[in-house]
Amino acid sequence: MSLDLDGYFARIRWSGPKAADLPTLTGLLAAHMRAVPFENLDPLLGRRVLLDLDSLQDKLVRRRRGGYCFEHATLFQAVLSELGFTVTSHLARVVLAGPKTDSSRTHMFNLIHLPEGQFVADPGFGGPAAITPLQLAETPADPAGHWFGRDAAGDWVLRGGPGDLWVTELATDYPIDFELSNHYVSTHADSIFTRNLMLNRFTEDGRVSLMNRDATVRKAGEVKSWQLENRQELVTFLVEYLDVDVPEAQKLRVPAIAGWA
Repeated sequence: MSLDLDGYFARIRWSGPKAADLPTLTGLLAAHMRAVPFENLDPLLGRRVLLDLDSLQDKLVRRRRGGYCFEHATLFQAVLSELGFTVTSHLARVVLAGPKTDSSRTHMFNLIHLPEGQFVADPGFGGPAAITPLQLAETPADPAGHWFGRDAAGDWVLRGGPGDLWVTELATDYPIDFELSNHYVSTHADSIFTRNLMLNRFTEDGRVSLMNRDATVRKAGEVKSWQLENRQELVTFLVEYLDVDVPEAQKLRVPAIAGWA
């Protein structure tokens, strides 16, 4: 299926420039991350997560759902390529909870090649993500505290507020590599995505997140936190804070939430 650019631009409410340059990339990435939430509802509903362009456009654009890194990055790469950007996609090892030797290559991000250098666009990392493109170079931190460095092996490490976020060897990755990692992430019993409920959406003045039952709204420097008591509250939360209407979320099973399993 061909890419419906007009439909995508309407989904992210983008009416700005479409030149293959850094200002356009910066605007598109922020618009995408504010409009299309990070969410892992399908693995918890026992549904297969598909990465073909038709399925992604149906889910993220037409049905106004969200997704996780493989869905976001695949769709965003298609949009950028259609606009004339030179884009490669790569896998990374998430190191928020441990060293890279204990982490498989289960995160997908985009690398955009521009005259100014190589820039990482990472629309599907969730809460700790950078909402602006980051130059893949040892440069000063961005306003949110994200920056790249190298580890002892020479691999690139993305660092942010919580510490080291992910590590990449910048290997050459093919579609089958993303399919294999996506299958593990969405189906394996030990995957964090099949055991925990994780939602995030950036806003103009903050972001909204949910980790299992723990909801947090950050707005203009203020933080509001509470716990969801049941699945019906989750359905309401999805509509009110993420603009996602998934009534069947009342049926999802979240092993990490006591009383919801």
